[in-house]
Amino acid sequence: MHIFITGATGLIGKHLCPFLLHHNTVTVLSRNPTKANVLLGHKVKAVSDISDVDFNTVDIVINLAGEPIVNKRWSDKQKQIIRNSRIDITQQISEAIKACSIPPHTFISGSAIGFYGRQNSNPIDETFERPHDEFSHQLCKDWENAALLAQSEQTRVCLLRTGIVLAKKGGALGKMLPAFKLCLGGPIGNGEQGMSWIHIDDMIQLILFIIKHPEISGPVNATAPNPVSNAQFSKSLGEALSRPAFITMPTPVLKLLMGEMSDLLTMGQFVVPKKALVNNYRFHHPDIKSALESLV
Repeated sequence: MHIFITGATGLIGKHLCPFLLHHNTVTVLSRNPTKANVLLGHKVKAVSDISDVDFNTVDIVINLAGEPIVNKRWSDKQKQIIRNSRIDITQQISEAIKACSIPPHTFISGSAIGFYGRQNSNPIDETFERPHDEFSHQLCKDWENAALLAQSEQTRVCLLRTGIVLAKKGGALGKMLPAFKLCLGGPIGNGEQGMSWIHIDDMIQLILFIIKHPEISGPVNATAPNPVSNAQFSKSLGEALSRPAFITMPTPVLKLLMGEMSDLLTMGQFVVPKKALVNNYRFHHPDIKSALESLV
Protein backbone atom coordinates (compact mmCIF):
# COMPACT_ATOMS: atom_id res chain seq x y z
CA MET A 1 0.00 0.00 0.00
CA HIS A 2 0.99 3.63 -0.46
CA ILE A 3 0.65 5.62 2.77
CA PHE A 4 0.95 9.41 2.97
CA ILE A 5 1.72 10.98 6.36
CA THR A 6 1.90 14.53 7.66
CA GLY A 7 3.52 15.29 11.01
CA ALA A 8 5.77 12.26 10.54
CA THR A 9 8.66 13.77 12.49
CA GLY A 10 6.53 14.44 15.58
CA LEU A 11 6.26 12.20 18.63
CA ILE A 12 3.63 9.86 17.19
CA GLY A 13 4.81 9.99 13.59
CA LYS A 14 8.42 9.00 14.25
CA HIS A 15 7.26 5.98 16.27
CA LEU A 16 4.67 5.02 13.65
CA CYS A 17 6.78 5.19 10.48
CA PRO A 18 8.99 2.13 11.19
CA PHE A 19 5.86 -0.05 11.46
CA LEU A 20 4.35 1.35 8.27
CA LEU A 21 7.52 0.76 6.26
CA HIS A 22 6.98 -2.99 6.44
CA HIS A 23 5.58 -3.94 3.00
CA ASN A 24 4.34 -0.38 2.31
CA THR A 25 5.48 2.67 0.38
CA VAL A 26 5.55 5.67 2.72
CA THR A 27 5.53 9.32 1.63
CA VAL A 28 5.87 12.04 4.26
CA LEU A 29 5.20 15.76 4.05
CA SER A 30 7.92 17.85 5.69
CA ARG A 31 9.10 21.45 5.53
CA ASN A 32 12.61 19.97 5.54
CA PRO A 33 12.70 16.72 3.51
CA THR A 34 16.42 16.23 4.15
CA LYS A 35 15.90 16.38 7.91
CA ALA A 36 12.92 14.03 7.61
CA ASN A 37 15.05 11.46 5.79
CA VAL A 38 17.77 11.72 8.43
CA LEU A 39 15.22 11.14 11.19
CA LEU A 40 13.03 8.54 9.49
CA GLY A 41 15.49 6.86 7.13
CA HIS A 42 15.83 6.91 3.37
CA LYS A 43 13.14 4.30 2.77
CA VAL A 44 10.56 7.05 3.14
CA LYS A 45 9.95 9.50 0.33
CA ALA A 46 9.93 13.03 1.76
CA VAL A 47 8.21 15.90 -0.07
CA SER A 48 7.91 19.55 0.88
CA ASP A 49 4.58 20.35 -0.80
CA ILE A 50 1.28 18.53 -0.88
CA SER A 51 1.04 19.21 -4.62
CA ASP A 52 3.98 16.81 -5.07
CA VAL A 53 1.69 13.90 -4.13
CA ASP A 54 -0.69 12.17 -6.55
CA PHE A 55 -3.50 11.16 -4.22
CA ASN A 56 -4.87 8.78 -6.85
CA THR A 57 -1.90 6.55 -5.99
CA VAL A 58 -2.40 6.83 -2.21
CA ASP A 59 -4.31 4.17 -0.27
CA ILE A 60 -4.16 5.65 3.24
CA VAL A 61 -3.64 9.20 4.54
CA ILE A 62 -2.53 9.76 8.14
CA ASN A 63 -2.66 13.42 9.14
CA LEU A 64 -0.71 14.18 12.34
CA ALA A 65 0.49 17.71 11.57
CA GLY A 66 0.09 20.56 14.03
CA GLU A 67 1.96 23.21 15.99
CA PRO A 68 2.58 21.95 19.57
CA ILE A 69 -0.26 23.31 21.67
CA VAL A 70 1.67 23.90 24.92
CA ASN A 71 5.00 25.27 23.68
CA LYS A 72 4.09 28.95 23.91
CA ARG A 73 1.66 31.15 25.83
CA TRP A 74 -1.69 31.48 24.05
CA SER A 75 -1.63 34.97 22.62
CA ASP A 76 -4.17 35.67 19.89
CA LYS A 77 -1.34 35.24 17.38
CA GLN A 78 -0.28 31.89 18.83
CA LYS A 79 -3.86 30.63 18.85
CA GLN A 80 -4.09 31.44 15.16
CA ILE A 81 -0.82 29.62 14.47
CA ILE A 82 -2.13 26.57 16.33
CA ARG A 83 -5.38 26.65 14.33
CA ASN A 84 -3.79 27.26 10.95
CA SER A 85 -1.18 24.52 11.40
CA ARG A 86 -3.97 21.97 11.82
CA ILE A 87 -6.92 23.16 9.82
CA ASP A 88 -5.18 24.50 6.70
CA ILE A 89 -3.30 21.27 5.92
CA THR A 90 -6.38 19.19 6.74
CA GLN A 91 -8.50 21.21 4.32
CA GLN A 92 -5.83 20.83 1.63
CA ILE A 93 -5.81 17.07 2.11
CA SER A 94 -9.61 16.85 1.99
CA GLU A 95 -9.71 18.89 -1.21
CA ALA A 96 -7.01 16.70 -2.78
CA ILE A 97 -8.94 13.55 -1.85
CA LYS A 98 -12.22 14.93 -3.22
CA ALA A 99 -10.50 15.76 -6.51
CA CYS A 100 -9.39 12.15 -7.01
CA SER A 101 -10.92 9.71 -9.46
CA ILE A 102 -9.50 6.88 -7.31
CA PRO A 103 -9.33 8.40 -3.80
CA PRO A 104 -7.58 6.90 -0.76
CA HIS A 105 -9.86 4.43 1.01
CA THR A 106 -8.85 5.63 4.50
CA PHE A 107 -8.16 9.08 5.95
CA ILE A 108 -7.02 9.02 9.59
CA SER A 109 -6.85 12.59 10.87
CA GLY A 110 -5.60 13.91 14.16
CA SER A 111 -7.80 15.50 16.78
CA ALA A 112 -7.64 15.56 20.57
CA ILE A 113 -9.69 14.92 23.69
CA GLY A 114 -9.74 18.71 23.98
CA PHE A 115 -12.79 18.31 21.74
CA TYR A 116 -14.81 17.62 24.90
CA GLY A 117 -13.51 20.67 26.77
CA ARG A 118 -13.32 20.68 30.56
CA GLN A 119 -15.63 18.13 32.19
CA ASN A 120 -16.44 16.61 35.57
CA SER A 121 -15.48 13.12 36.74
CA ASN A 122 -18.12 11.27 34.68
CA PRO A 123 -16.63 8.98 31.99
CA ILE A 124 -16.86 10.35 28.45
CA ASP A 125 -16.94 8.25 25.28
CA GLU A 126 -17.29 9.09 21.59
CA THR A 127 -21.08 9.48 21.87
CA PHE A 128 -20.82 12.37 24.37
CA GLU A 129 -22.68 15.41 23.03
CA ARG A 130 -22.20 18.13 25.66
CA PRO A 131 -18.69 19.53 25.11
CA HIS A 132 -17.65 22.62 27.03
CA ASP A 133 -17.34 25.46 24.53
CA GLU A 134 -13.80 26.81 24.83
CA PHE A 135 -10.72 27.21 22.63
CA SER A 136 -9.69 23.54 22.68
CA HIS A 137 -13.21 22.38 21.74
CA GLN A 138 -13.62 24.86 18.89
CA LEU A 139 -10.14 24.05 17.59
CA CYS A 140 -10.82 20.30 17.52
CA LYS A 141 -14.34 20.75 16.14
CA ASP A 142 -13.10 22.83 13.19
CA TRP A 143 -10.17 20.46 12.68
CA GLU A 144 -12.49 17.45 12.53
CA ASN A 145 -14.95 19.21 10.23
CA ALA A 146 -12.11 19.94 7.81
CA ALA A 147 -11.26 16.22 7.71
CA LEU A 148 -14.89 15.15 7.32
CA LEU A 149 -15.06 17.06 4.03
CA ALA A 150 -13.18 14.09 2.52
CA GLN A 151 -15.74 11.52 3.63
CA SER A 152 -17.51 9.62 0.86
CA GLU A 153 -18.55 6.11 -0.16
CA GLN A 154 -14.96 5.61 -1.33
CA THR A 155 -13.17 7.21 1.65
CA ARG A 156 -13.78 6.59 5.34
CA VAL A 157 -12.61 9.26 7.76
CA CYS A 158 -11.37 8.39 11.25
CA LEU A 159 -10.80 11.16 13.80
CA LEU A 160 -8.14 10.39 16.41
CA ARG A 161 -9.20 12.15 19.60
CA THR A 162 -5.83 11.69 21.24
CA GLY A 163 -5.14 11.94 24.95
CA ILE A 164 -1.84 12.64 26.72
CA VAL A 165 0.71 10.46 24.90
CA LEU A 166 3.31 8.97 27.24
CA ALA A 167 6.70 8.07 25.75
CA LYS A 168 10.25 7.55 27.01
CA LYS A 169 11.53 10.62 25.21
CA GLY A 170 9.61 13.81 24.49
CA GLY A 171 5.94 14.56 24.90
CA ALA A 172 4.24 15.37 28.19
CA LEU A 173 6.28 12.90 30.26
CA GLY A 174 9.53 14.45 29.08
CA LYS A 175 8.38 17.80 30.47
CA MET A 176 7.35 16.30 33.83
CA LEU A 177 10.31 14.06 34.60
CA PRO A 178 12.95 16.67 35.55
CA ALA A 179 10.84 18.08 38.40
CA PHE A 180 9.74 14.65 39.63
CA LYS A 181 13.30 13.30 39.57
CA LEU A 182 14.35 16.24 41.78
CA CYS A 183 11.51 15.43 44.23
CA LEU A 184 9.71 18.61 43.15
CA GLY A 185 6.74 16.95 41.47
CA GLY A 186 3.18 16.67 42.64
CA PRO A 187 -0.45 17.45 41.86
CA ILE A 188 -1.59 20.52 39.97
CA GLY A 189 -4.24 22.53 41.80
CA ASN A 190 -6.56 20.24 43.75
CA GLY A 191 -5.45 17.26 41.65
CA GLU A 192 -9.03 16.18 40.94
CA GLN A 193 -8.97 16.99 37.22
CA GLY A 194 -8.99 14.05 34.83
CA MET A 195 -5.92 12.92 32.91
CA SER A 196 -6.79 10.75 29.94
CA TRP A 197 -3.53 9.23 28.78
CA ILE A 198 -2.21 6.60 26.35
CA HIS A 199 1.11 4.76 26.15
CA ILE A 200 2.98 5.41 22.89
CA ASP A 201 2.94 1.67 22.11
CA ASP A 202 -0.86 1.62 22.27
CA MET A 203 -1.08 4.84 20.29
CA ILE A 204 0.82 3.22 17.42
CA GLN A 205 -0.94 -0.14 17.67
CA LEU A 206 -4.35 1.55 17.75
CA ILE A 207 -3.60 3.40 14.50
CA LEU A 208 -2.49 0.12 12.89
CA PHE A 209 -5.65 -1.52 14.26
CA ILE A 210 -7.83 1.18 12.69
CA ILE A 211 -6.07 0.68 9.35
CA LYS A 212 -6.85 -3.05 9.46
CA HIS A 213 -10.51 -2.59 10.47
CA PRO A 214 -12.47 -0.78 7.74
CA GLU A 215 -15.65 -0.92 9.84
CA ILE A 216 -14.20 1.76 12.15
CA SER A 217 -14.90 5.38 11.21
CA GLY A 218 -15.70 8.73 12.79
CA PRO A 219 -14.29 9.79 16.17
CA VAL A 220 -12.04 7.33 18.00
CA ASN A 221 -10.83 8.15 21.51
CA ALA A 222 -7.10 7.34 21.54
CA THR A 223 -6.83 6.96 25.30
CA ALA A 224 -6.21 4.10 27.73
CA PRO A 225 -9.32 2.50 29.27
CA ASN A 226 -8.42 3.71 32.77
CA PRO A 227 -8.13 7.51 32.98
CA VAL A 228 -6.90 8.86 36.31
CA SER A 229 -7.02 12.07 38.29
CA ASN A 230 -4.00 14.35 38.21
CA ALA A 231 -3.31 13.42 41.84
CA GLN A 232 -3.36 9.70 40.98
CA PHE A 233 -1.05 10.28 38.03
CA SER A 234 1.40 12.27 40.15
CA LYS A 235 1.40 9.58 42.84
CA SER A 236 2.01 6.83 40.27
CA LEU A 237 4.84 8.75 38.60
CA GLY A 238 6.49 9.40 41.95
CA GLU A 239 6.25 5.71 42.83
CA ALA A 240 7.66 4.64 39.46
CA LEU A 241 10.66 6.92 40.10
CA SER A 242 10.89 6.07 43.83
CA ARG A 243 10.47 9.77 44.57
CA PRO A 244 8.01 11.68 46.75
CA ALA A 245 5.37 13.61 44.80
CA PHE A 246 3.57 15.94 47.15
CA ILE A 247 4.62 19.46 46.10
CA THR A 248 1.46 21.07 44.77
CA MET A 249 1.44 23.65 42.00
CA PRO A 250 -1.28 26.19 42.94
CA THR A 251 -3.72 27.01 40.17
CA PRO A 252 -3.32 30.82 40.52
CA VAL A 253 0.46 30.53 40.08
CA LEU A 254 0.06 28.40 36.96
CA LYS A 255 -2.53 30.86 35.62
CA LEU A 256 -0.08 33.71 36.16
CA LEU A 257 2.73 31.85 34.40
CA MET A 258 0.78 30.37 31.50
CA GLY A 259 -2.41 32.39 31.13
CA GLU A 260 -5.36 30.67 29.43
CA MET A 261 -3.15 27.75 28.40
CA SER A 262 -3.01 26.69 32.07
CA ASP A 263 -6.59 25.39 31.66
CA LEU A 264 -5.12 22.37 29.85
CA LEU A 265 -3.39 21.41 33.11
CA THR A 266 -5.86 22.55 35.75
CA MET A 267 -8.98 21.27 33.97
CA GLY A 268 -9.51 17.88 32.39
CA GLN A 269 -11.82 15.05 31.48
CA PHE A 270 -12.09 11.29 32.08
CA VAL A 271 -12.22 9.91 28.54
CA VAL A 272 -12.72 6.22 27.76
CA PRO A 273 -11.99 4.49 24.40
CA LYS A 274 -15.38 2.88 23.87
CA LYS A 275 -15.04 2.47 20.11
CA ALA A 276 -11.64 0.77 20.41
CA LEU A 277 -12.92 -1.59 23.10
CA VAL A 278 -16.17 -2.43 21.29
CA ASN A 279 -14.09 -3.36 18.24
CA ASN A 280 -11.92 -5.61 20.44
CA TYR A 281 -8.69 -3.66 20.51
CA ARG A 282 -6.65 -5.07 23.42
CA PHE A 283 -4.57 -2.47 25.23
CA HIS A 284 -0.97 -3.41 26.05
CA HIS A 285 -0.83 -0.81 28.84
CA PRO A 286 -4.34 -0.38 30.29
CA ASP A 287 -3.33 1.01 33.71
CA ILE A 288 -1.15 3.96 34.62
CA LYS A 289 1.10 2.10 37.07
CA SER A 290 2.42 -0.46 34.58
CA ALA A 291 2.54 2.15 31.80
CA LEU A 292 4.78 4.50 33.77
CA GLU A 293 6.97 1.68 35.06
CA SER A 294 7.68 0.68 31.45
CA LEU A 295 8.75 4.21 30.53
CA VAL A 296 10.89 5.57 33.40
